Amino acid sequence: MKKGFSSVVVALTAVTLIFQGCAGLGSMQKHMEELNFKVEPSPLEVHGDSVKVTISGKFPEKYFAKAVSAEATPAIVWNGGEATLKVQEFKGEKATGNGEVIPFKTGKSFKYTATVPYSAGMESSKLELRIKGAKGSKTASFPAVEIAKGVITTPYLMKSDDKVATSADKFVRSTDKKIEAIINFDLNSDVVKPTEMKDADIVQLQSLLTALSTNPKMVVTEIELQSYASPEGEILLNDSLAYDRARAVTKTVTTILKNVKLDALYASLIKENPNGEDWEGFRAAMEKSEIADRDIIIRILQRTTDLMERKAEIKNISKTYTEIKDLIFPPLRRCKIIVHYTENGYTDAEMISLGKSNPSVLKYEELLKAASLIDDANVKASIYKEAETKANGDYRAANNLGVVYYGMNKSVEAAKQFEKAYGLNKNAETSNNMGVVTRLKGDRKAAMKLFTESGSTESKYNKGLILIANGDYAGAVSTMKDAKTFNSALAKMLGGDNTGAKSDLDASGDKSALADYLRAIICARSKDTAGQASNLSSAIAKDGSLGEKSKTDLEFSK
Repeated sequence: MKKGFSSVVVALTAVTLIFQGCAGLGSMQKHMEELNFKVEPSPLEVHGDSVKVTISGKFPEKYFAKAVSAEATPAIVWNGGEATLKVQEFKGEKATGNGEVIPFKTGKSFKYTATVPYSAGMESSKLELRIKGAKGSKTASFPAVEIAKGVITTPYLMKSDDKVATSADKFVRSTDKKIEAIINFDLNSDVVKPTEMKDADIVQLQSLLTALSTNPKMVVTEIELQSYASPEGEILLNDSLAYDRARAVTKTVTTILKNVKLDALYASLIKENPNGEDWEGFRAAMEKSEIADRDIIIRILQRTTDLMERKAEIKNISKTYTEIKDLIFPPLRRCKIIVHYTENGYTDAEMISLGKSNPSVLKYEELLKAASLIDDANVKASIYKEAETKANGDYRAANNLGVVYYGMNKSVEAAKQFEKAYGLNKNAETSNNMGVVTRLKGDRKAAMKLFTESGSTESKYNKGLILIANGDYAGAVSTMKDAKTFNSALAKMLGGDNTGAKSDLDASGDKSALADYLRAIICARSKDTAGQASNLSSAIAKDGSLGEKSKTDLEFSK
């Protein structure tokens, strides 16, 4: 480091010798160790696609002649290209023109900072200073002086392991359902009339039980019988009547079950629930009726809790009571049959089989579920394509097909699917996946906006990739804090946490050649020469091209 910067002083001293005459060059070289010029960092490093150069030092006493001016231009030079940095100008106390004044007697410290975009080839390059001196009308240029070697490009080891988000299916394997039917009775009767068995609700109930007998995926869980009496006559008689009606309907339902050969399975599930007088049903019917004294009857129900007194008051409204007997009471003399059953969907094995052989027979949610159970990418893709044809489909089939294509490295096809899904529904999954496509196209700013819009776990990780590329390693570590991957390890190492980097890399389970190469760099930065040699050897054994890379990689220069 000192050697290169000493050469700078040699050049500047030469300017002084030409234009004014000062201490000899040999004398200046003799005291080079006192100059203490340095470049930071050295070797140079790329961060966020830029290379920042900081040069500092001090002009010693009586080095810079009063009438001399000089300009120094740093340049990064590589095979086939170069990048010049901004010019830094200095001048003596009596020199004209621009430049920082350097006192002759005392000398002066200086610090120079500049940034230049990274270009391919800078990895094998050198940083040199080009100096021009002037005194009056006379000028001179001096040979370029090398002050640092190469650019470390370790951030470019980052893997493109963006996390894509799969949309979940809403498949429900078992659905609890029920069907209801009502059998009405005559006044004070518990006889099931033949005409009741022809009503539409009873016919529908019989049809369901017939279907159950041939469909093993439909299973009865309970048959509930809720029986009632209308609130007229004696209370005890009505309680008994409700019980008798439940018993009568039990026989009827048992007969229906026998007809479809389900009595052995389900007769024991019949549960009788006699409720006596149906005052709640009476109240509801009155509220819906157009009976003239409806409001009076409802007030009687509200203020009178004694059932016999309540009946007497209602009966005293003679004309209205006749309407109640004709319109309200008959529907309350009933037994409600409620068949609770479970409808089971396909098993996993059945969906896998149908997904492979005949996906068109599956419903939308079944297709999404089937695809999630299958590992073969081509089969998964064909199932999601089928799902896209369903009329009740949504963005999820398109999104998940994109995920499959992404895993197959079909980036163009994946991008089309992600764009389609995002257009259908902007949400956590589709915004994240659009962000992945956008980042891979090189638009980090737009990708970051999409990841922020998503807010998903995957998008937090993906933000970390952008932050690594931008040189914000602390930000990357923060947003990737729950991940243990090659890239989380890279972010920690670039941020100066070698121990954390090693821990993440070990926890990642990544045994690739590049992972071993990163382990070697971590060891090099930790001054673990044995670990460096071991991991580098392992990396090269897995990927011979890393051997050539390591020869010029300045991570190992020390």
